[in-house]
Amino acid sequence: MDCWTEAVGFEWDAGNRDKNWGEHKVSDSECEEVFFNSPVMVRADASHSREERRWFALGRTDAGRKLFVAFTMRHRLLRVISAREMTRRERRFYSIYEKREESA
Repeated sequence: MDCWTEAVGFEWDAGNRDKNWGEHKVSDSECEEVFFNSPVMVRADASHSREERRWFALGRTDAGRKLFVAFTMRHRLLRVISAREMTRRERRFYSIYEKREESA
């Protein structure tokens, strides 16, 4: 499946549950919030896609935290690979995208 918008849920298992909390203090629920809040910017991540297609999302949590979320699709489930706060460069890029979406 190539389209993240067709996802029906998230895949959290022992391999990825709470991993981002330990590494970047990002909870699983915050990762999910990014995909439900607007705007969310999703792009293919070809540089990290060797065995399966990967994407990254730039978006906000319910609390307004700006996150970068790398993910893949497994069947119709979105599987988060990693999540962290956006870098300064990502925040600038997201801000431009956000303004463009607001004016559309």
